[in-house]
Amino acid sequence: MNYEEAMEYIHGTLKFGSKLGLERIDKLMEFMGNPQKKLRFVHVAGTNGKGSTTSFISNILISAGYKTGVFTSPYIQRFTERIKINNTEIEQRELTEIINYVKSKIDIMIEEGFENPTEFEIITAVAFEYFYRNNCDIVVLEVGLGGRYDSTNVIEPPEVCVITTISLDHTDRLGNTIAEIAYQKAGIIKPNCDTVIYPQKPEAEKVFEKVCESQNAVLHKTCLESVKLVEHSLEGQLFNYKNYKSLNIRLLGDHQIFNAALAIDACEILINKGFNIDYNNIKDGLSKTTWPGRLEIINKKPLILIDGAHNFEGGQALDAALDKYFADKNKIFIVGFLRDKDYRKTMDLLAKKAKLIITVTPNNERALPSSELAAVLKEYSGNVKDGITLEKSLELAYNNIDEHSIICVFGSLYMIGEIRKLYI
Repeated sequence: MNYEEAMEYIHGTLKFGSKLGLERIDKLMEFMGNPQKKLRFVHVAGTNGKGSTTSFISNILISAGYKTGVFTSPYIQRFTERIKINNTEIEQRELTEIINYVKSKIDIMIEEGFENPTEFEIITAVAFEYFYRNNCDIVVLEVGLGGRYDSTNVIEPPEVCVITTISLDHTDRLGNTIAEIAYQKAGIIKPNCDTVIYPQKPEAEKVFEKVCESQNAVLHKTCLESVKLVEHSLEGQLFNYKNYKSLNIRLLGDHQIFNAALAIDACEILINKGFNIDYNNIKDGLSKTTWPGRLEIINKKPLILIDGAHNFEGGQALDAALDKYFADKNKIFIVGFLRDKDYRKTMDLLAKKAKLIITVTPNNERALPSSELAAVLKEYSGNVKDGITLEKSLELAYNNIDEHSIICVFGSLYMIGEIRKLYI
């Protein structure tokens, strides 16, 4: 297969669905010689904040001189964003070669009567093989969905488990309560494994405490009270954490300072395990971290802010950021969601901030049609327009903007990826 055919093969496996469970990935890894068993990992789970926390940790490791693999999902603009070494995306040539190799093993699996792996399982297998072939010192591995039965959980005990905030999302797959979802995330905690968690709701913390006790795993909790914001602007944030002074991050929002603190705690565990990471590596790594589509300014005049706030917790973070950075600005919202997201609760929180809301249909088969979203949002706002497409919505926004206004585009990451292509 060439690159286009390899991509068609990968996306063609969507027909096998998204199935939780480790049986298929276990068998595929066995046929591939278990490359994941020859790698060291930091494993990152959670509802929100996984991507930026993964990026903070990986940049600190890169600054310390470690050849660092990074696996994240979903991608924003290019498939190759998901698999990187030292922040360089996998080349199409090598990606194609490895997909061909993995497919050859899957063909044998099927011949022997085993079930075809899902799309995400195949992508995970490709990533493991790539990191192994390139002799990565360590891989920062982001969970796809949940944790316990996610294909990334086929790995041996990692150097450290990291769990970001837990909230209600993917309730059809992971459970209807915070405790049920926390149980799924806690599945990445393996015997005798150091685990660092973002402070959680009490019902989630109880789950993590219980699982760590049963696994003889050491539980570390990030102390948000030790985070002190020094100054902030649209260029970034300066803060202190514990004994670390004058740390700078480019990412906006209080939650990103807290994610950075979580990343520091994870790296302190690595230091205690013999990794050669110092204060300058932490400072340098944090300052170089970017994460597309999360409170990202993609245009200055007019100011356009994009954010992948597609669930209520993400909406809360966006709400706080709008108050922190743009309290004195009129806001034009461009919004689009997938049908299976709790967009009503998110918009109930945010709609009152907008002088105009324009709806979009994201480019995805699970998208909520813009007309349907517009009808719903008229319950929350007296000024809602159906923009249908992103391009038409931007035109509407530009026609209604003045020097006291900003455009804020948020919701589905599929839509966020589309708008980034127009500006970046």
